Amino acid sequence: MKQLLCILFTSALWVLLTWPPAGVDLGVGLIVSLLVATLLAHIYPGAPQKALDPRRWFWMAVYLPYFLYYCVKSNFDVAYRVLHPDMPIRPGIVRVRTTLESEMAKTFLANSITLTPGTLTVDIDGPDLYVHWICVKGTDPEAHTAAIVKGFEGLLRRIFE
Repeated sequence: MKQLLCILFTSALWVLLTWPPAGVDLGVGLIVSLLVATLLAHIYPGAPQKALDPRRWFWMAVYLPYFLYYCVKSNFDVAYRVLHPDMPIRPGIVRVRTTLESEMAKTFLANSITLTPGTLTVDIDGPDLYVHWICVKGTDPEAHTAAIVKGFEGLLRRIFE
């Protein structure tokens, strides 16, 4: 079942990337999908059938504009810090804790943090993420978690867990 879903997802991605589909493209895509499924199905998530749940797709559709909003907001914040004469930055690495349990959800959270300007996920250690932050305020891990992680966490839980 896992390998079949891997073939289907990989084939769908291939079709989307090579749109409009042609006979040769579909044939090559099927061969590549079979090869990928054979070689890499063991690294796919444990329950890939969860991706077929329409509620998860809905929450992903909610998450994308939410993420985009914070990405644009962070771009303006970083631009302000670059253009400000006193360069108001205080970079540092902070530890934040996530309540997400699946590896896929943690990876998506780490990537979302990294794609948001001013932050970079350096490491994931169990429930802890180590994030390089452009302007560290205080030393309270709970405050850092609330500022960096909490906004993304609830939506990602609905998508991946």
